[in-house]
Amino acid sequence: MSIESIADVVDVEIICGARATKATPPTLLVEVPHGADLRVHYDRLRARLTGALPDDLHAFFHINTDVGAWAYGRRTAELVVLAQPERSALVVRSLIPRTFIDCNRPATQGTSEIKPGALTAGIPPYVTSPDDLALLTGLHARYVEVAGAAFAAVCGNGGLALVPHTYGPRTLGIKAIDQDIVNNLRWACEPERETTWPLRAEIDLLTRDSAGVDHAPPGMEAALLRAFSDAGFGAKANDTYNLHEASLGHAWSVRHEGRVLCLEVRRDLLVPAWRPFEETIADDAKAERVSAVLAPVLLDAFKRL
Repeated sequence: MSIESIADVVDVEIICGARATKATPPTLLVEVPHGADLRVHYDRLRARLTGALPDDLHAFFHINTDVGAWAYGRRTAELVVLAQPERSALVVRSLIPRTFIDCNRPATQGTSEIKPGALTAGIPPYVTSPDDLALLTGLHARYVEVAGAAFAAVCGNGGLALVPHTYGPRTLGIKAIDQDIVNNLRWACEPERETTWPLRAEIDLLTRDSAGVDHAPPGMEAALLRAFSDAGFGAKANDTYNLHEASLGHAWSVRHEGRVLCLEVRRDLLVPAWRPFEETIADDAKAERVSAVLAPVLLDAFKRL
């Protein structure tokens, strides 16, 4: 299939180095399955849904969306082709808010329960309308088809892929994503309570499955831990999360063994100020700080292919 943008589903972009053209086969893919990080993304899809949903669900969208993932992912692609201008990069950004359906899961994945290291459901249980379910699964299928084609085009032809994520600063004591999710999150984020929850690592590399098998490009886990540490980040690997078998990130990593890197960056490191229930926009300089670590390690990995 052609790898092209689809309105309100996926944005596809080719970033060319100075000595490359649109016809140059891309050697780097940046796939952002949680790229719908703006309120306009939420509002557009919310307006198409007809079933009852929790009040103020936009508050959950803002605290749970991967703010900054697209910003540092795309900037990493820019830095790679700037350093090696004969290359081009393919950037694929989901425009479907994970508040309604998660493009890093099969649509049928999971449970509403939140357990350490586990994945939440592909479709949250508060979405119950048959019409809404049909719409969302259709959008999800279209996105996954484009993403799969992008991985095949790049990783299947000798390239590498970066799957950037971001996560909230703390592991909040929420037991389930259900009809009460907004009220429960507001309870968890009350000033006297929020700082009691465990603080997450600034960087969490998602390189290994539950059996400890490393699916990332060879040597990349150790190289990134060193590079992020040298740049002043607190980096860990498979700490809060790992490369969970139920994720599409794992599926792409197994299908294209040794060619896919997934990671989490803490959201408060990427925005001017962390405001969990409001729209926040990534700060370009903060995204650059992360990308300036990722790009050289990816460029070094190309040498070993």
